Amino acid sequence: MPGYVHLHNHSHFSLLDGACKIDALTTAAVENNMSALALTDHGNMFGAVQFYQAARKKDLKPIIGVEAYVAPGSRKERKSDKKISDTSYHLVLLAKNITGYRNLMCLVSIGYLEGFYYRPRVDKEVLEKYSEGIIALSACMKGEVPYYLLKRGYDAAKQSALDYREIFKDDYYLEIHNHGIEEEDQIREGLRELSNELSIPLVATNDTHYLKREHYLPHDVLICLQTGKDRDDPKRLRYTTDQIYFKSQSEMAKTFSEFQSALDITSEIAEKCNLELDFGTTYLPKFEIPADEGIDSLADYLKKLTYVGAKNRFGEITQEVDERLKHELNIINQMGYPGYFLIVMDFIRYAKSKGIPVGPGRGSAAGSLVSYCLEITNINPLQYNLIFERFLNPERVTMPDIDIDFCYERREEIIEYVKDKYGEENVTQIITFGTMAARAVIRDVGRVLKISYGDVDRIAKMIPPTPNMTLDKALEAVPDLKRLAEQDEYSQLIDYSKTLEGLARHASTHAAGVVITPDALTNYTPLYKSSQGDVTTQYDMKVLEDIGVLKMDFLGLRTLTVLDKTIKTLSKKGIKIELDKIPLEDKETYEMFAKGETVGIFQFESSGMRDYLRKLKPQVFEDLIAMNALYRPGPMEWIDDFIKRRRGKKKIEYLHPLMESVLKETYGIIVYQEQVMRIASELAGFSMGNADLLRRAMGKKKVELMAEQRSLFLEGCAKKNIEKKLANEIFDLMDKFSGYGFVKPHSTCYALIAFQTAYLKKYYPAEFMAATLSSEMGSTNRVVILIDECKRMGTPVEPPDVNESYFDFIVKGNGIRFGLGAVKNVGENTIKSIVTERGKNGRYKNIFEFCERNDSRLVNKKVLESLIQGGAMDSLEGHRAQKLQAVEIAVSFAQSSHAEKLKGQTSLFEGEGDDSIPYPDLPLLSPWKDSVALAYEKEILGFYVSGHPLRKFEEEVKAFSSTSLDALENLKDGTPVKVCGIVNESKNILDRKNKSMAFITLEDFLGSAEVIVFSSVYEKYREFLENDSMILITGRVSSREEENPKIICEEIVPLERVWEHCGKNLHLSVEQIGVDDPVLNKINILLKQNPGNCSLFINVKTDENSKETIKSKNVKVNPSPEVITQLRTLLGQNNVWMEA
Repeated sequence: MPGYVHLHNHSHFSLLDGACKIDALTTAAVENNMSALALTDHGNMFGAVQFYQAARKKDLKPIIGVEAYVAPGSRKERKSDKKISDTSYHLVLLAKNITGYRNLMCLVSIGYLEGFYYRPRVDKEVLEKYSEGIIALSACMKGEVPYYLLKRGYDAAKQSALDYREIFKDDYYLEIHNHGIEEEDQIREGLRELSNELSIPLVATNDTHYLKREHYLPHDVLICLQTGKDRDDPKRLRYTTDQIYFKSQSEMAKTFSEFQSALDITSEIAEKCNLELDFGTTYLPKFEIPADEGIDSLADYLKKLTYVGAKNRFGEITQEVDERLKHELNIINQMGYPGYFLIVMDFIRYAKSKGIPVGPGRGSAAGSLVSYCLEITNINPLQYNLIFERFLNPERVTMPDIDIDFCYERREEIIEYVKDKYGEENVTQIITFGTMAARAVIRDVGRVLKISYGDVDRIAKMIPPTPNMTLDKALEAVPDLKRLAEQDEYSQLIDYSKTLEGLARHASTHAAGVVITPDALTNYTPLYKSSQGDVTTQYDMKVLEDIGVLKMDFLGLRTLTVLDKTIKTLSKKGIKIELDKIPLEDKETYEMFAKGETVGIFQFESSGMRDYLRKLKPQVFEDLIAMNALYRPGPMEWIDDFIKRRRGKKKIEYLHPLMESVLKETYGIIVYQEQVMRIASELAGFSMGNADLLRRAMGKKKVELMAEQRSLFLEGCAKKNIEKKLANEIFDLMDKFSGYGFVKPHSTCYALIAFQTAYLKKYYPAEFMAATLSSEMGSTNRVVILIDECKRMGTPVEPPDVNESYFDFIVKGNGIRFGLGAVKNVGENTIKSIVTERGKNGRYKNIFEFCERNDSRLVNKKVLESLIQGGAMDSLEGHRAQKLQAVEIAVSFAQSSHAEKLKGQTSLFEGEGDDSIPYPDLPLLSPWKDSVALAYEKEILGFYVSGHPLRKFEEEVKAFSSTSLDALENLKDGTPVKVCGIVNESKNILDRKNKSMAFITLEDFLGSAEVIVFSSVYEKYREFLENDSMILITGRVSSREEENPKIICEEIVPLERVWEHCGKNLHLSVEQIGVDDPVLNKINILLKQNPGNCSLFINVKTDENSKETIKSKNVKVNPSPEVITQLRTLLGQNNVWMEA
């Protein structure tokens, strides 16, 4: 028979349904001697180009297709026909040529943008419109014709087949399956009859969802992940066959022995499909040169603007500047990118003209002097010795990347501008795919298999957290993991995980990526619409780059918003700050860095970074550039060495004298990727373009490529009389550092932003911290940390107040007033109404007047309750309990008052005259206890403002906590910890052995963390796990890459008993005179009545400035809360203290 071709195949881009990786799928086709292969994912073309490229590399003809969903009627109808069991039918579509490919892109885009109802659906109207160049197969049992044969009878199926043949003419085929499913037998016979009657050919396919038959069970796990169901749920979706694997030609021949022609026709269909995709063309949108410029050439216009900009930047254009600009412009023109630079310059100019903050630069683009002169970037590359070729060089085959940071609140305005300028149908955001990486897949599969959390967590953490780690690599590198994989209890977990590892799990919108095409997007990429309504490409960043369309990153950077708000606040006070003019030599700012006082400072605020800053004591801007580059996984191990060399405590050495000029600025350590390039240039004579190729080859770690580059490097070194052994040593050093060396232009730009934030924090602390708090309003943990920093700085943060607050945090006097935007259930329009009314008619006096003066549609009962509970109405008459009780009365009063006003019988603001409605009295109630008030604050604001429940145990927290909860992220997995906190939430569940365990949220003064209490520990300490319990937990850190760190609990002690359980030393301070003997006698009796294990120390003052400490040899005490209280009553609060 002619070679069989699989025409119905699902890759892992049939999300959580297909289990075939594209490379493995194409390899299987080659190994089975197939000449062609189709990809037909469910409703999308996510993997189409990747599939095309993978197939071409293997000399396999790629057939791009899709298994589309067809609506029963119009794609725009959203109600399911009661006569059918689903909202759509399946239909396999295959592209014959470029026209068919483009029509496929249009169809799947329409499915998401116009027809989505449970699935991305098209209808027969658009199928007819976009049918040219497309072959259609009737699909599986869920196809319309097969479904009708089963449910509506032969005549209905016949009419459906005729409808499709009318659309696709001779390119319509009836698809037969045989997966051992009973209904398929009936369908096959019906399709055979239709084929004979209507002369529509049959085609035999296998609905491939996984590669091998033994993958049936892992695929079943995948289906459980898709549906969120357990494997043993009898109602869940499951495939009733294990035959949907990639069958060999002989297996297909055996399966369809009665349908030889249906097998043969697969080759005929494949011969019809001859799609050629172009990967050698760049598609830039057209940039229109203003007509009054009188310039036709984009290159000439770019040159003009560049030199105008250079004059603005430098005044006099020096020979150095001129030569660098000519060099860069020559490469830009040679590579055909003048339009690219003009497009970027244009939208950045627009942003600046609208007052939208733009970052100084990002990535390697900041190494371009042309970018600096066009004001795309704001870092002079000559000043910081930055290399253009790291950004763009003739040897680079891909389009350059100019990534831009914008104010995160106004990023969308830039995207809208680009849409308006280049056409909405030509601009959209970019898709990205989350995949099941090694650790994540273990957790996913373990959950479906119901393996205990503790076991799954332990196994996942055996996998090294290094980039590109796989389960196979981990099994080879970690003997304990390999032993576990051989145990019956865990072998299934490891085997299934290996099968599913690397599969796409979900699609989402890339945080920054935007694509701009010369004409309709669907001529280049199909479109996708997320459940949140975001429209994106169906192709990811890499594919878009390969097909030659313009993509760039528009990033929303919170810090730019903070800088902007700070400067605007200062401007209102008559203080004018220009970021570009902040002196980068300011000693006071460097002192702040040297003290590690960098909470709230961009890129420099983690506790680990603050520790290193205290060691380094940076004095110049270059120190910050280097630290920003070094404080990352990999180079972090060199920070201590860098600091020692920087401070003269370790000798700086170079492998060769020529390396000194390159590495002098970083004290002999390779910190930046550009240094790898410069070493190649200085020692081996590489051009900068070739040096960039070397750097990228080192990054890819491809053996053949590396061998070729090593040979070239050694050859170049030999010309400079560098011995081969030393040259190899230098090459190995470069190779090691190239993997994690940082891009210097990027580090420079971000160090600049960091210095600007630090300068503002140093000289305008209240304004800066108010802006920072406003920007972090949605993050409870961040606000808690920032408020604590304000206290350290002596900048008090006052609670929200309807008479003082605005939406954002604001500066009030020497402190900061809380923003109403942080109060739960109070929307922006409500806040605007409250603030506007206050501005017009003055402060609010009581809750009744407050309601009377505001629109009841905005200020409703829920809003009032939240404002009261959050403390925002404390400046009004009465206490919180009274006002909360009066809410309904106040709402009714306001409604009556508004009704009277409408009748014209009274004025709202007549005062207390005879015609005004008197305000009701507040109910007579006792104030809340502090604990109740604080609990409400926590509920409404997300944190405590007027106090903290833990404050009464502050001494215990300081004594016994080994870390604060906000600093857990800096600790390694498995680190032993002691943490004090209050239980905010406790969730009890049953583990797989049917025993109780708990997940609790513990909070301290600076943050919160989840604590896992397994059953054995839970049984001992369950009484201490209620909400609001204040406890000391001993345990260890459980850290995952993809989640916040947790604590595995081992022991719990209530804080009120912590001293008697854990205290080691009790100190009593006694005056030499002034303490009566009866007092000492009482203390002696008290201590003897309460024996324990705690040592006793007596501190006797010998004179005003000194004391003598005596340790009791005979007395050991039980320092219970009752004993401590009595001792403090006798000696005074400050004369009794404990040590942990």
